[in-house]
Amino acid sequence: MKKTRFLLCLLLSAMVVVPASSFAQNKTIRLVVPYAAGGPIDVTARALAERVKDSLGTVIIENRPGAGGNIGADAVAKAAPDGLTIGIAATATHAVNPWLYKKMPYNAATDFAPITQMVRVPNVLVMNAEMAQKLNIKTLADLISYAKANPGKLNYGSGGNGSAGHLAGEMFKKEAGIFAVHIPYNGGNPAQLALLGSQVDFNFDNLATAAPNIRSGRLKAIAVTTLGRSAALPDTPPMADTLKGFSIDTWWGLVAPAATPKEVIAKLNQAFVAALSAPETKTRFANLLADPVPTTPEDFGALMQNERLKYQAVVKASGAQVD
Repeated sequence: MKKTRFLLCLLLSAMVVVPASSFAQNKTIRLVVPYAAGGPIDVTARALAERVKDSLGTVIIENRPGAGGNIGADAVAKAAPDGLTIGIAATATHAVNPWLYKKMPYNAATDFAPITQMVRVPNVLVMNAEMAQKLNIKTLADLISYAKANPGKLNYGSGGNGSAGHLAGEMFKKEAGIFAVHIPYNGGNPAQLALLGSQVDFNFDNLATAAPNIRSGRLKAIAVTTLGRSAALPDTPPMADTLKGFSIDTWWGLVAPAATPKEVIAKLNQAFVAALSAPETKTRFANLLADPVPTTPEDFGALMQNERLKYQAVVKASGAQVD
């Protein structure tokens, strides 16, 4: 009888220990991308899923777009906290939307456990090259001086109210002490076409989207929105050189449901940080003009918290709101 009880105890102990160390080896991990397939976030998620298959097992991508990313993020928040469902946390879903939407299905601050930041993509302030030449605007200081000397004459386009371009424009106006009329379009592509057609004076665009027209000479890059220079545009200064502390780039990373055990988060972090640090990953992401940013869970959590505080003020100043 004693021997039987001893064996039973050993068996129960093994059942407790094994899942923590190999929770994903024999099961499939679901990585929820809260945006449609084919975009930069989806592409980077699929690249990492391929690279971690040896350490974590099979990782499948599940695209759950809608409501500015809220539908997919909510699916992660409400999933079982077992490490088998993780998802993408992005600037919109975890920093902007909590202030932009009147009603949120999840709490961005408390419903998620950070795993690691994945990517940072610079945004860039661009002008139509011909218009910039006509107005003799070569630098950010030139643009600010022109705006102050010609109040009410400038406008800027964006992909819509509450979009990254809109919020960057409002932050720029506030920090520079200038005024420019915001003209929202139905998406980033129409906004860029309006800029190319000289219907608006400047835009804040994602560097990956703007780069082809910058390289062709149709758009002039005035400044990047990261604190430092971008390797993709080494000759373009950051806005922070003129407006101290200005930073409003695009980022995304990995999160799990809030109650996911710390040892599971640690295992996920180890696998994905290794994947992000691989030379092949850096090369592949460079084609998207994205910088891999592997971090600790704590550092990614701090970033999201700081970004929420920043965008709280920016969204309020913009007046944008979604019912």
